[in-house]
Amino acid sequence: MGQEIERKYLVKNDAWRNEVASSSRLLQAYIAVAADRSVRVRIMDDEKAKLTIKIGSELFSRSEFEYEIPLADAKDMAAGATGIVLDKTRFNVEHQGYTWEVDVYEGVYNGLVVAEVELQSETERPPIPDWIGDDVTGDRRYSNAVMANQDLSRELLDGLSPETR
Repeated sequence: MGQEIERKYLVKNDAWRNEVASSSRLLQAYIAVAADRSVRVRIMDDEKAKLTIKIGSELFSRSEFEYEIPLADAKDMAAGATGIVLDKTRFNVEHQGYTWEVDVYEGVYNGLVVAEVELQSETERPPIPDWIGDDVTGDRRYSNAVMANQDLSRELLDGLSPETR
């Protein structure tokens, strides 16, 4: 069993773009979602795919199981997704020994930019880059599973400043 421990933040400006190490286009479709678990398929650069199962009601730390699957199977599963298929580009940004994943959303959530950093323990405190904004780790509205199954675009995008859009 894998354990996912991560913090999630809004991004307040584009300064992170100077530190990008790599990027990938992601389509993320949820097959099943409940209050304490989700099953999703993720298609990366239209070349490979993974099936991920997350279990746990906490957004900060939960069990995660991830498996590579055939691309054709992933596309079939995505076609049967519940709600919105999330469309985003993930940029990996190296900053002081940590890899930050900056997700720039397109489609329904066009303009939303969120950064996540994975941690080894719940007590770990990574150095926060200057381009990081509010901590939204416990805010369920920024959970991809919630965003896919409830159209929160108006609510999440209305509060963004012009610099982050």
